[in-house]
Amino acid sequence: MGFARTCSVALVGVEGVVVEVQADLEPGVAAFTLVGLPDKSLTESRDRVRAAVVNSGASWPSKKLTVGLSPASVPKSGSGFDLAVAAAVLGAAERIDPRVLAEIVMIGELGLDGRVRPVRGILPAVLAAADAGYEQVVVPESAVPEASLVPGVSVLGVRSLRQLIAVLTDEPVPDEEPVPGEIRPDPFLAGLALPGMGLGTGMVTGDHAPDLADVAGQHVARAALEVAAAGRHHVFFKGPPGAGKTMLAERLPGLLPELGRQESLEVTAVHSVAGMLPPGHPLVDKPPYCSPHHSATMASLVGGGTGLPRPGAVSLAHHGVLFLDEAAEFHSSVLDALRQPLESGHVVIARAAGILRMPAKFLMVLAANPCPCGRHGTPGDVCECRPSSIKRYRARLSGPLMDRVDLRVAVEPVAREELLRLHTRAEPSAAVADRVRTARERTAHRYDGLPWRTNSEVPGHELRTRWHVRPGALAKAELDLDRGLLTARGLDRVLRVAWTLADLAGRDRPSANDVNLALELRTGVRRGAVLEGIAT
Repeated sequence: MGFARTCSVALVGVEGVVVEVQADLEPGVAAFTLVGLPDKSLTESRDRVRAAVVNSGASWPSKKLTVGLSPASVPKSGSGFDLAVAAAVLGAAERIDPRVLAEIVMIGELGLDGRVRPVRGILPAVLAAADAGYEQVVVPESAVPEASLVPGVSVLGVRSLRQLIAVLTDEPVPDEEPVPGEIRPDPFLAGLALPGMGLGTGMVTGDHAPDLADVAGQHVARAALEVAAAGRHHVFFKGPPGAGKTMLAERLPGLLPELGRQESLEVTAVHSVAGMLPPGHPLVDKPPYCSPHHSATMASLVGGGTGLPRPGAVSLAHHGVLFLDEAAEFHSSVLDALRQPLESGHVVIARAAGILRMPAKFLMVLAANPCPCGRHGTPGDVCECRPSSIKRYRARLSGPLMDRVDLRVAVEPVAREELLRLHTRAEPSAAVADRVRTARERTAHRYDGLPWRTNSEVPGHELRTRWHVRPGALAKAELDLDRGLLTARGLDRVLRVAWTLADLAGRDRPSANDVNLALELRTGVRRGAVLEGIAT
């Protein structure tokens, strides 16, 4: 009788659970049994592992073989257990010393020829192994840069099972040709724009990244983008087709600061689980941009799928921008599903296979036409939509959802003079990003030692009681609250925007002009405020 064990990692959402892979050989009729709550793709690993072991020059044991995955109560899916199962079987057959395998975590899919293929979720899997106290992991060679992002873990990259056997038995390591091809985005999530790849939106990288200097006019909308980036406030652009709503939204990621180390790891983990890391970029250090089509289902937006849920657009936009173009064309129930993550910064999904919590702290940008045809209120008044149709169209954006949007901006068609002004160029994104970075530094200094980093995160009670605006600055906001034009949540959000405006202007606390401008940006009603402190 032979017994060996090694370890792998089961991914539950974007978190990993270390799984002990045990192999037991007993006399009897040759059979291969896999237990421990595996899914269909994991059950099929029996055939992959057997072929890989034989084609790697090792003998397959002609005994009763049982492979157990412990803890058995955790659902396990995917092909990432193949390498650990093969190593445990070879350990039980004494081809590899079982003592060598016990403290190693192995992650990788096996081809029938013994090649080790990359899998999703390498980074969160290695993070889980490190948290559990393991110091050595074995991954596909192409995944070494991603696995090496975790400090304190020794990473061994292998191209084939033959190489792994040679390393663990102190034999000469054979040369292997590189595995052809790269890991590709999962077709299930196709249509979502990836950071650095620009799928679905026409975004490009490097020197050709979208720049605010390309936007003609739209001074109020440009200022709203700056405020949104500085305080992480959600934005709603309303205007006719061709006014520049999408053009403005695509330039918002370029105004956001680069991600910190912890934020980069969180974003990379989500994209790794989804299989959507940009090739050659194991660490996502720039805010992601995600723009799903208006026909997106609830599962694709907030997460879901068969079995255990998988990350949706809100999680892929974590610490970045989620742009919903033609927002009124989305199904109302899909939009209302955003209300929870907008408040909490995460999404909780319950399925029969389990309950998952996935990160979803994103900056939301909504864009919509004023009516189904898009011409209501435009010069010439050529709209032919019936009033009832316009009312139904606008009602798709529910009151509770819009109450969570801090900035609501009317994007009007650009005047001919501004559009054809050839000798003047608008302010570039780099200049605006510098002001945003300075404002965020002021914000971070004010909240030093507290759990908040941007004004939009501060609870309303804390903002009202610990940090006070200038005397009399809230007069118009209090009047709107008494008249029922503002909700309690709306007042808190006006205060947050006012603090962001003060940070951009370099003031120690908001003035009456800051509060009135915040009211204008939220309600669209003129309050006599001016855009001081923000270049337009």
